[in-house]
Amino acid sequence: MMNNLKHTQLAAIAIALLSGTYTVSAHADHVIQVFDNTGKPVPDAVVYFDNGSIERTKSAKVDIEQKDKKFIPLVTVVQTGTAISFPNNDTVRHQAYSFSPAKPFELKLYAGKPEAPITFDKPGTVVVGCNIHDQMLAYIQIVDTPYFAKTDGSGKAKITNLPAGKYSLKTWYYQQMANSPTSEQAIVIKDDNSALVVKLNYKVN
Repeated sequence: MMNNLKHTQLAAIAIALLSGTYTVSAHADHVIQVFDNTGKPVPDAVVYFDNGSIERTKSAKVDIEQKDKKFIPLVTVVQTGTAISFPNNDTVRHQAYSFSPAKPFELKLYAGKPEAPITFDKPGTVVVGCNIHDQMLAYIQIVDTPYFAKTDGSGKAKITNLPAGKYSLKTWYYQQMANSPTSEQAIVIKDDNSALVVKLNYKVN
């Protein structure tokens, strides 16, 4: 009976989100479940609450590691102004770069840790590659709001301490970049725990 009630509530929230505006609660835990258009959970999706204002917070140290000829993690989300380091923990040298308008940069062929991190000072999407190993890719989503998260393997993300107010709940997925970069729904936040469902108009590979 309880499981049926939970499923009914989640379905109602999903319908309300897709149709426009939904009222939920704040200064609590907000769990967002992201599905593709077949109902499959979407890992590595970025979700964030945006109200048009910029609230700066002290950023944690962020690394994108190079290991086994891969960038780890594949997807990173940070607030505007965050510095990211690109340590090379591989057995070969790499040359990391991006041509993305939000932050073009180049770290010439190196091993170990670069002398200084790179500050990502504009919102947007940055695609990072390696000039030596073409298969290496990483995606950085830079957002102005501090209220962001990335979905885990089950397609879930959690955002806490969100003040009450009107927001756009935005969802970005790296495979969807060329089609519909950001899913967006209007939402009103109040003040207790909530569970939200986002369904992308996209089928995950």
